[in-house]
Amino acid sequence: MELASTAQITQLVRQAIAEDQIRQDLTTKILIPPSQKGRALIIAKERGIIAGIGIARQVFCQVDSKLKMTVLIKDGAEVKEGDTIAIIEGKTTSILKGERVTLNFLQRLSGIASETNRYVQTVKGLSVDIMDTRKTTPGLRMLEKYAVRVGGGHNHRMNLADGILIKDNHILSLRRTALSLKEIIVKAREQAAPELKIEIEVRTSEEAAQAAEAGADIVLLDNMNIGETRRAVALVGGRTLIEASGGITLENVRAVAETGVDRISIGALTHSVKALDISLELE
Repeated sequence: MELASTAQITQLVRQAIAEDQIRQDLTTKILIPPSQKGRALIIAKERGIIAGIGIARQVFCQVDSKLKMTVLIKDGAEVKEGDTIAIIEGKTTSILKGERVTLNFLQRLSGIASETNRYVQTVKGLSVDIMDTRKTTPGLRMLEKYAVRVGGGHNHRMNLADGILIKDNHILSLRRTALSLKEIIVKAREQAAPELKIEIEVRTSEEAAQAAEAGADIVLLDNMNIGETRRAVALVGGRTLIEASGGITLENVRAVAETGVDRISIGALTHSVKALDISLELE
């Protein structure tokens, strides 16, 4: 699995390179002969799922188009400590200039893919989708949501124009105009394009039943405990998709999945994930 090259990704890499001021790398310029050739290995320092190889390739290409990168492990593959992911050959100065930008992308995206895969494996055998949220690093959403897919997860909305999700603050605002939950859903249905799904956040099992009765396509259970989630699933009775969110951890995700929800969305997949330990080492 590889991330297709797009103008947006090219620009992201260009910005990261500019941020690191690689053309002004004083240490490399002062100490390393410009004619020296080198060979470097990108090595996994812990077990995980790799994501971002295509970004790494693009970084080195933008730094120096003459660098040769040989990929040994592709996105989506599992690595263990000591595995060589890729080999970079060319000018030592170019390899050193691109090192940190490459690792920043590769470590973060692989961390997201690895964490997502842990959740996916924890609910293995159950009919439920592990999904991300919009709690992403500003500017990196496309890449981070790609990493979620690499890890076996699914993407929620890419942005606010990507679907209708009526959340608590929307509901609070509309309640001030005396609209009921049913009327809010009807209003959204009347004004939205026919192909758009209507999802609404609820806080009780009774509200979940009301939303299903009103014709919501997806009911989002916000921070419900296991008992209340199970009750909501029973009251909805298969009339619509049910998504659980809020307070989901590796320790409780399977119990949540076993209630019968269709989807589980987890902000922690992207907003606070630990980077996978990966290094670049010159031979």
